[in-house]
Amino acid sequence: MKDARPCSIADTLALVGEKYSLLVLREVSLGATRFDQLVRNIGAPRDVLTTRLKRLVAAGILEKVAYSEKPPRFEYRPTQAGLELEPVLLTLMAWGDRHLNDGDRPMVLEHVGDNGSVGGHELVPVVVCSECGEEVRHDALAPHPQAPGWTVTGPAVA
Repeated sequence: MKDARPCSIADTLALVGEKYSLLVLREVSLGATRFDQLVRNIGAPRDVLTTRLKRLVAAGILEKVAYSEKPPRFEYRPTQAGLELEPVLLTLMAWGDRHLNDGDRPMVLEHVGDNGSVGGHELVPVVVCSECGEEVRHDALAPHPQAPGWTVTGPAVA
């Protein structure tokens, strides 16, 4: 877009917003790391999936790791950057459960404590402030544009 607002959301979507990219990350985070598993679980054409995987590897979101030498076979594992996208996936899942699936949850994640014990409750993600621990609400946010020449409502008038 010409003269669009500088934005980390747009930058991120340029990388992971392509069709199937977030579904690849979903599958890898669930443990389906091999190409045939990804094809089966996502339903993407093989050539498209190959392109998405190459792009996610090149961007440092996934790493390609050999698990067989003869024949050469690989699996895909999340890097630290890939793991940091997991809360985005969880939040998208929760939104879809509430607004698209009438609360019917096709996948339930159970929270496991740091010591490996199952917490006994289904995970419902919330966004909290890292400073105060409060849940983040729309009416409690104050935007401060950092890009030169931009205000909250758009480009600054010269």
